[in-house]
Amino acid sequence: MKQVICFGDSNTFGYIPGTGKRYPWGKRWTSILSEKLAGTDSRVVEEGLVGRTTIFEDPLRDGRCGVKLLPVILETHAPSDEDLVVIMLGTNDCKAIYGASPEVIAKGVGRLVRQVKAYSDKVKILIISPIHLGENVWKEGFDPEFDGNSVEISKKLAAEYRKISRAENTYFLDASEFAVPSKTDEEHMDEDNHSRLASAVYEKIRAIRCA
Repeated sequence: MKQVICFGDSNTFGYIPGTGKRYPWGKRWTSILSEKLAGTDSRVVEEGLVGRTTIFEDPLRDGRCGVKLLPVILETHAPSDEDLVVIMLGTNDCKAIYGASPEVIAKGVGRLVRQVKAYSDKVKILIISPIHLGENVWKEGFDPEFDGNSVEISKKLAAEYRKISRAENTYFLDASEFAVPSKTDEEHMDEDNHSRLASAVYEKIRAIRCA
């Protein structure tokens, strides 16, 4: 792999829980992954954006709809058949305003996968289902854009993403098996969990290379 393009939301961006700031290089999972791949012929392309969704338009912030942005990003980085596109989205799709079921969110991921395939049917694709939302994320003092149902939806994404992965013949990883959200905001990973996820993705990439 020459490029590992990581297309995601705030947890790919490296949002520091409760601050609005970004983890520095070496702390966010994409940069840790890049360091783990040092010495190989690969480089990590960080394409994380706070608030990004799979298919939904955010009424409060522009430019968050994944299916509108991914084609531009693919043209920008021009992945070849030696490259890997990593898609880790869905957390923001769980917001109450979208009213989306796990099945609908997974279909959004499926659209993203097909956009990659339309660009090149040789590019490898890794779908990562996101970490679960914390039980208190919707309560006072946390994120009012979520509700109690959002938490349950987030827990059901992995099963639906697996179905999409099988149907589209992609690789799959469940981030919730390795990482959890910080208690600070019940939504974003702390440094330890960024490190855990980076290790899991690294091992998955090693397995893909050997496949």
